This record gives sequence, C-alpha cells and structure tokens, in this order.
Amino acid sequence: MLREMRIRNFAIVEGIDIQFGEGLNVITGETGAGKSIIINAIELLTGGRSSSEFVRSGKNEASLDAFFEIDGSATLKSMNIPVDGTAIVRRVINKNGKSRAYINDRPVTVQTLSRFGQELIDLHGQHEHQSLLSVVEQRKILDAFGGLTPLTEAVGKLYAGYNELSGRLRDIKNSEREREQRIDMLKYQINEIKTASLEPDEKRLLMEERAILSNLSKLKHLSEISYNMLKAEQGSVIEKLSEVIKSIDELSGIDASAGDILRLLKDGEAIIDESAHTLREFKERYECDPYRIEEVETRLDAIEKLERKYGEGVEGILHHLRAAEDELSELEEISGKYVETGDESKEILKELEEMSTTLSRKRKDTAERVEGIIKKMLSELAIKNPDFRVMITQVQLSSTGKDKVEFLFSANPGEPPRPLHKIASGGELSRVMLALKSAFAEIDRRNILVFDEIDSGVGGKTADAVARKLKGISGNHQVLCITHLPQIASKADHHLYVHKETDKGTVKVEVIQLKDESRTEEIARMMSGTITETSLEHARELLQGSLN
Repeated sequence: MLREMRIRNFAIVEGIDIQFGEGLNVITGETGAGKSIIINAIELLTGGRSSSEFVRSGKNEASLDAFFEIDGSATLKSMNIPVDGTAIVRRVINKNGKSRAYINDRPVTVQTLSRFGQELIDLHGQHEHQSLLSVVEQRKILDAFGGLTPLTEAVGKLYAGYNELSGRLRDIKNSEREREQRIDMLKYQINEIKTASLEPDEKRLLMEERAILSNLSKLKHLSEISYNMLKAEQGSVIEKLSEVIKSIDELSGIDASAGDILRLLKDGEAIIDESAHTLREFKERYECDPYRIEEVETRLDAIEKLERKYGEGVEGILHHLRAAEDELSELEEISGKYVETGDESKEILKELEEMSTTLSRKRKDTAERVEGIIKKMLSELAIKNPDFRVMITQVQLSSTGKDKVEFLFSANPGEPPRPLHKIASGGELSRVMLALKSAFAEIDRRNILVFDEIDSGVGGKTADAVARKLKGISGNHQVLCITHLPQIASKADHHLYVHKETDKGTVKVEVIQLKDESRTEEIARMMSGTITETSLEHARELLQGSLN
C-alpha cells in the first residue's frame, strides 16, 4: 500500500505531503488545479523519464518521496536491500533533467526503480486508452490474464535462437563460393610448400655450399699446395720436423733437460700430421661432382621463389604452411558446421512450432474465458447486451508465437463487433478498459491500482456503474483515482482535494483531506459547478446512497 507521498519543488508545487489509505482514494479538484502532478510524481517514483521541466522555476532540484507498506519484493531481494515492512522510494531531479534514485537510502538505477514499481503499481494514465488500441498490448493483456507470459517469453527465446542459427546458415551459404576459392588456394599453397620438403636450416647450408663451389678451383689449389708443403713433397715440413726430432732425441739422451722440448716437438708433429690428413680430405672434397653447383643454385632459386610468395626465410615459409593448414582445417569444418547447424536449426524450429501451437491453444482457451468475464463486467458497467470478442488469427511465426490477438467490441445489438480503435465513444472505450482492469485485478499481484480519469466520456447511470466497479476493485486493492464524477467521489474511502491559488504572483498548490461537510461541499460543486442548498442536498443524498 502507498501510505504517503512527499512532493517538493515539483512543477508548480512548492511542497505537499499526501496521506493515502486503504480502499478507494479519490482525487478531485478544478481543472488545472494540479491533479495530474500527483500522477506525474507516481510515474517518476516508479521509473518514469525525468525532465528539467519537472523542477519548479527558480529551484535547483525537485524531490519526490513515497512510503510503501510491502510484504516483500523480488527486486529488492535480488539487490540485498533490506525490507522491514516499509520501502521508502526517493527520486531527485536536477534542473539539468538528470536524476538520482534511492530505495531505503540505497542508490539504485532507474531500471531497478521501474522493476520495483511494476511489482507494486498498475498505473492507468489517460495515454493508456491509446495503448489499449494496440493489438500488441491486447495480446499482452490476454497472455497476462491466462498466465501465459512465461510461455510467450520461452517462445521468444526459442525464436531468437532459431533466428541466430538461420542467420549463421545464411552467412555460411552466402560465403560458400568465396570459401571454396579460398580452400582451393590454400590447398595449392600447402602442396607447393610440402612438395619442396624444406628443412629449417637448409638455406644457410646451401649458401655456404654455394660459396665453396663458386671458388672450387682456388680452394683445391690452396689445399693441394698446403698439403704438399706439409707432407707430400721432398723437404716437407713433416720431413724436416722429423729430422729435428731425431736430433733433439739424441740431445735429450745426453741432457735430460731437453726432454720437454722433445715432447713439444712430437706433439707438434702429431698436430701437423693430422692437419695434413685433413687437408687431403679437403682436396678430395673439392674434386666433387661438377654439376653440384647447378643443383645448389636451382634449390636456392626454388627457396627464394617460395620466400617471395610466403615469407622471409625457410622459417617464414614453414610458418605460412602451419597457418594455411590451420585455416584450411577451419574452412573445411565450416562445411560440416553447415550441416550440423542446419540440423540444429530444424530441431529448434520443430520445438518452436510445437511450443507455439501449445501457446495458441492456451490463448484460445483463455480467450473464451476472457470474453465471458468481460461481457459480464460490461453489463455491470451499464452496457446492455455487450458483444466482446477476442479474435485470434494465425500469422507468420514470430517472437510471440503465430497468433494475432485483437479485441472486438460492439455496444449495440445487431452491429457486428469491431476493433477497439474503431470505437467512436470515449465512454465506451473507458468502460472496456475498466472491465479489463477489473478482470485482471482478480489475478494481479500488484496491490496498488492508479486510474487517471478512467471516467472520460462517462456520465449519468453509467457513472454510477463505473463508481460501483471501482469500489468493488478497491475491496482487494488500494485504488487511487483522479475523477470529475461525483458518483465516484461519493464512493471514496479517502477523498483528497487539490486546490491551487495565486498569491502575489506565486502559485500555491495544496492537497486537502476532505471529511464530513467539506467533502459534501466538494461533491456539491462537482454536481452543479456551484455550491447551493440544492446541490448540497443532492450531495448528501449521493453520499448517503453510497453507504448502502
């Protein structure tokens, strides 16, 4: 229940505190007195859009506070906001239009405020007459009445999944030719590189070999001369060193201290002999196949050709090979994914069709119940022999199923029911809305219903019927209603009067709790426009009749 609301520097209001009670709370006042400000405040306190226009002229900010008595809240529980029977909602609007929101002194987003407000309040403003004309809104009402909203949301999730898969299939299909061309190119590149049988260090070794082969005759000549000088020819280094060793050997036999020299010379002889042996191998190697240089050049040309296409150095080419193999694997997997995604899409579509069929059947069952209930309530709202129908036609499958839901209504016997947007009478549309709200109130968990001039276009006996209906709803809900009808005001459990006056150029708005004679005078004013003994007498009779 909304227990109290405090409004400061909001629109033309400087400051008012409004006390609400259980049952039917009516708000009356002359046109332009500021009754709509209360509705605007409630809208903002439940997540409505803020604006700098809401801040009173000359002030830096406006503030709104609402005190709710609640048993619990899923929104507050999810945010770990403690609730001890009371929730205090606060909204502060700066003159730049930006706002801050709080619940029990905890800062919250406007989205959170909206979710919390939707748990507590069903607000029917004058603009909702127009929203009721929308077939989308009518479908939502039918789903809510039948408890089908979760099923509709499940259909929506399946539909989103199906759409995503369908999009992926289209993308795969659209890129198929390009993908096949890319696969052919990758296969060619992979085959070309693999056929080359490259080794990681091959180019460096080939370049070293080419340097040797390019200087083969010179290398052969130098190695041969060096070998001959060391060992082969007469008077070679080895030969002369042998003579020296022989002399030092004799010397050491006489002077043992020459033994060290002898050992060094013998070591040198062994080293020179080994060097000569190696030079002979060099000489023999330089006598290799004369066509080898051509083979090396051909191989290097092949490697450099691959480098120009795929990357610098053998390692760069091999890196490209690995990347090409990975990409080829991914592209070839896509073909398999196309089949796999297609199968998954078919399964989801089948499930979606089955769920949508179930939803359609339940909507039709709900439609029959709604038609009976609304007809009964419209009769209670002074429409004789009303014809109200919920027409369900099959349309293309969408996120809400495969049904178009449209409310049809006729207030006159013999006239076929027509869509609500073709109803000329505002009074009839108001009563259809009230009937729907009344029917929905029986299953609605929200305890607070707010009506902004639901009595539009209504008068006479119809006004009595509307008043009785609102009073009936207030038996299980707290109802806040702005009205111009004395019949509705007379049924109120709590009557609030909005008064505006101008004093020295300053507008002052106040909300007065009417009781006893002051209430009688307001109802008299509503009945005749002026307060006279006759209108007061009629007001007393109306109030007395409302007690019965």
